[in-house]
Amino acid sequence: MKVNFLDLKPKEAFRYDEIMSAVRGVIDSAWFVRGEAVSRFESHYAEYIGSQYCVGVGNGLDALTLMLRAYKELGHLSDGDEVIVPANTFIATILSITSNGLTPIFAEPTYDGLVLDMTKLEALVTSRTRAVMTVHLYGRCAYSQSLSSFCERHGLLLFEDNAQAHGCVYEQDGLMRKTGSLGVAAAHSFYPGKNLGAYGDGGAVTTDDCDVAEKIRSLGNYGSSSKYIYEYQGVNSRLDEIQAAVLDVKLRHLDEDNRRRHEIASFYYDNIRNDNVTLPSRLSDHLNVYHLFPVLAKNRDDLSDFLKSNDIQTICHYPVPAHQQECYKQYAGLSLPITERLSREELSIPIGPAMTDEEVRYVTETINAFRG
Repeated sequence: MKVNFLDLKPKEAFRYDEIMSAVRGVIDSAWFVRGEAVSRFESHYAEYIGSQYCVGVGNGLDALTLMLRAYKELGHLSDGDEVIVPANTFIATILSITSNGLTPIFAEPTYDGLVLDMTKLEALVTSRTRAVMTVHLYGRCAYSQSLSSFCERHGLLLFEDNAQAHGCVYEQDGLMRKTGSLGVAAAHSFYPGKNLGAYGDGGAVTTDDCDVAEKIRSLGNYGSSSKYIYEYQGVNSRLDEIQAAVLDVKLRHLDEDNRRRHEIASFYYDNIRNDNVTLPSRLSDHLNVYHLFPVLAKNRDDLSDFLKSNDIQTICHYPVPAHQQECYKQYAGLSLPITERLSREELSIPIGPAMTDEEVRYVTETINAFRG
């Protein structure tokens, strides 16, 4: 049996028909940029997330970058300001900080939880610290009341990188709030492999701040809020109409797809039994949408080769952390043992919503057969 890491084909024929109908609607309209499809999706996604505003942009990196730049343009951030960020995140998170002239302060995650270790944050705060960028990595909710209190205590802005956690929910005192609505603003990626993925690149920023939303919309439109009038040296970063139409259809099925991911993850947690393989801490379903299902193994490469030999595709996220990349060699001297250990041990196994029960059992049985 061959098990692909992720099958991106529509799960059922009716979804294909829905998507093709939406795409045809855009083509028939002959309006391909900043039209009704984008406005409709922005409205629907803002409502889904629970934010007042949603601004579509070209991709997830642009969402992160424009979000931070908007806060600079509004005077809330300045060159050299420090942003605390998890060291084990995808490099896009770091790129958005440095490209805005800000300074990343790398924070360790917990080994079993994979997101920010709250016990390590206090020591990182300096007189230049202005923000925390929390990352809901792998689909796991990285927000907590202690994180919120930490930011309030130090007067820090709380940004969210929600690229991997569409539909994830944080619960407090019976109130359910989706990730992407928990900080001052959040960046979202709609790369095809995401839980809510386009048929190409796409991204968005959600916020309750009208000034921030307007600034991002202007910055992503060459720096213009009215035709041929440029307030800023902006960029061209706009969600196109076809991708917005596709996303609007897929948004209607997102919760269903996430439920399937929960079913698969539950089976893995209940049935993977191998002393050579460690599973991350198990969260309540609403706290994890399982964009990825990471396992940890000291002999990670051997496990990967073993699964490959049994026709099971896997991916390592991320084998070289940002502070050890050539482009950030100025941070090479940092000691981040947990991040570095995760980069050596993490392996993501298949968990796409199109997986069959037979495939899930086969992946589980094969992992259990691994002898290190």
